[in-house]
Amino acid sequence: MAIVAKRTVMTLYSDSDDVYSHQVRIVLAEKEVNVELIHAKRNEAPEELFTINPYGSIPTLIDRELVLYEARIIMEYLDERFPHPPLLPVYPVARAEARKMMHRVDQDWYYLLQCIVNAGEEAEQARQQLLESLVSLEPVFADKPYFLSDEFSLLDCAIAPLLWRLPQLGIEIPLKLKGLNSYMQRLFKRESFQSSLTEIEKQRTA
Repeated sequence: MAIVAKRTVMTLYSDSDDVYSHQVRIVLAEKEVNVELIHAKRNEAPEELFTINPYGSIPTLIDRELVLYEARIIMEYLDERFPHPPLLPVYPVARAEARKMMHRVDQDWYYLLQCIVNAGEEAEQARQQLLESLVSLEPVFADKPYFLSDEFSLLDCAIAPLLWRLPQLGIEIPLKLKGLNSYMQRLFKRESFQSSLTEIEKQRTA
């Protein structure tokens, strides 16, 4: 664990084009945390990473002696470590609901995203299911400025990287869905989102 002990600045092993790394980078930007980024491919982790993370998974966060992996764990740690601005509700029931919805986003939407990226036989069906799921929530997107909330939250950090990648996934959101389109533009124009983007991610709208 000598590698961890020597570090004095928070460090993030991050893939430049990975949705989960992107989630964490949005939280870091929202909290205005000074962090050293070490770029690594999700499936080609450097050998040094395995000395601190038994899975060699990305993203991996190092904060002094602490090593965290898995985006959800990292995001919630950062929210507690840097409490302003808060990205989870204060009250236990509301926090539990937010965590439950983040789990559903991961299990449903991100599962479909992986099916599309893997380009297997189920890709087209997954593309249609993801679009239909987003369309079905148009009233929710139209109801509040952010997802199920008046304030920007970890839920938005979890959803934004997926929505940003929709064009390259071959998914076009109909213009008639004003709530969803407004929500996406609100996210994408946010300063923390813009500063979280890598050069590769910026090219997605080029």
